[in-house]
Amino acid sequence: MTTHTLEVWGDLACFTRPEMKVERFSYPVITPSAARGIFDAIYWDGKREGSRIRPYFHWQITRVEVLEMPRYIALRRNEVKDIVPGAATLNKWMSGAQAPEPLWADGGKDDLGTDQKGRTQRQTMALKNVRYRLHARIVPKSGNDPAKLNACFVRRAKHGKCFQQPYFGCREFPAFFEYVEDPQAQPATPIALDQNLGLMLYDVFDLRCEVIDDRDKPSISLFEAKLIGGVMGVPAYSDAAVKKLGELEHVASTHGIRRTTRFGAGFQDPRNTLAH
Repeated sequence: MTTHTLEVWGDLACFTRPEMKVERFSYPVITPSAARGIFDAIYWDGKREGSRIRPYFHWQITRVEVLEMPRYIALRRNEVKDIVPGAATLNKWMSGAQAPEPLWADGGKDDLGTDQKGRTQRQTMALKNVRYRLHARIVPKSGNDPAKLNACFVRRAKHGKCFQQPYFGCREFPAFFEYVEDPQAQPATPIALDQNLGLMLYDVFDLRCEVIDDRDKPSISLFEAKLIGGVMGVPAYSDAAVKKLGELEHVASTHGIRRTTRFGAGFQDPRNTLAH
């Protein structure tokens, strides 16, 4: 299979650890789902049928080369406490079937009658001045031509085209990219660092699915991440090293990750904001 390489960089990044329940704290290295989101932003294709999506392929991240030493920076930001309602409520607002309700950007309990709305300050432990080389390949779904899909990605990546601005974990942290046509002729030097990163979020979708429904709950997967000479190898999603939804109950309590029936409560569906 053809492997594609992108060199990506940016001023800030935050690959949020799921066990941090309120304030964001980044992994020291980009996660496979965030890397997949960058490739998806450049090229993704599929067919929508109502609330269902039939992807023509998914991206399989194979290798991450860390080119800059991870450095943390503390950011304090104003955030809105309230959340955007679901699609059903938004459709009622747009059709006039229900009166819209504003999201309050400021105000306290005396003004709004509750302390669950308005503005709050939260701290983010982000990364600064990040640079990676990401290696990935297209895994086509049944009936799709891999040569055509690969050619479409190469054409778009070479010209810097993307469906939306790629980003490092949060939309506020844009990612810039360059297609590396021949990694052997354009070598990069990963950082000299060996480190066991422990359990890392792999993805929030089941990448094997032929059909994705907007109403599907997250399907969390984790893997044991290790940096060896500044390089993190990423196993295939089908590999036994990737711990999937049904296998996670016994590791949740030992690693401080909130245990739920679906192991998905508290995770934001990236299809509402984006990848992985």
